[in-house]
Amino acid sequence: MDPLSDIIALLRPSAAVSKPITARGTWGVRYAAHDAPGFTIILSGEAWLTLDGEKPLRLAQGDFFILPVTPAFSLSSAPGVRCDPVEPRAEAVRHGEQHGEPDFAALGGSFTFERVNAPLLLSLLPARIHIPASEGRAARFGRLIEFLAEECAADHPGKDLLLRRMLEALLIEALRWQSAGRDGAAAGLLKGMRDPAIARALQAIHADVRAGWTVAGLAAIAGMSRSAFSARFGEVMGCAPIEYLTRWRMAIAKEALVRGAKSLDQIAGEIGYESASAFSTAFCKRLGRPPGRFAREAAA
Repeated sequence: MDPLSDIIALLRPSAAVSKPITARGTWGVRYAAHDAPGFTIILSGEAWLTLDGEKPLRLAQGDFFILPVTPAFSLSSAPGVRCDPVEPRAEAVRHGEQHGEPDFAALGGSFTFERVNAPLLLSLLPARIHIPASEGRAARFGRLIEFLAEECAADHPGKDLLLRRMLEALLIEALRWQSAGRDGAAAGLLKGMRDPAIARALQAIHADVRAGWTVAGLAAIAGMSRSAFSARFGEVMGCAPIEYLTRWRMAIAKEALVRGAKSLDQIAGEIGYESASAFSTAFCKRLGRPPGRFAREAAA
């Protein structure tokens, strides 16, 4: 698989909570920061999203917005409106006037990832992904949004299950969205996959994580000099090439340890270590505890 598919498969994302949000009139709410990835899909109307320390962002019908880590934020009918503190809830919510046809509707909620490797994804993603309806409407993403909006408005058997699966598909589509890794984006995997030279090196690492990769060998695959490749990789990915390789090896190892189906010798061989002892030493240096203890703690 390609690097993004590898990581998504390892993290097994799923929609943990999704709820209808409706509003009417003048309204504003404020949420405290939380570590779960949050998302909003605007089904009708518009609202203004304000993250701490940033200017308000207008979200309109058909927009999709995801925050890999959710900071404190406000959602309101207009900029400058007073925002009342609220707590996240799993059930449907309505803001503003409680009677009359809503003039705003959205689907909001959060995703869950396999917790043992969730920091890996968060370290490789931009701080936020915003796909305006004007960009997504003509593409498959827009059709997914329309399908999801139709399902929200209906009351068919299996609705909840279908919505969860559709939200998972939207997450994957958003992560590979062509503008998510544009030049102005933060360093990380999405930006790396948009850089042809860096993408070739990433694909090589993921195709054979057991190989004894060196910076020189990866630079040759990228078609660059060693120094130019190292500088470019660090700029685009936010870490050095061998550091990325080590992070990915440890992510695979953590997943295998949590599942408990493989011996240390098997895990070591699959990720490029000559012995279980060499793997254990590297794992302990990186994680601060030996593999066996990590597996027991994860199980507990």
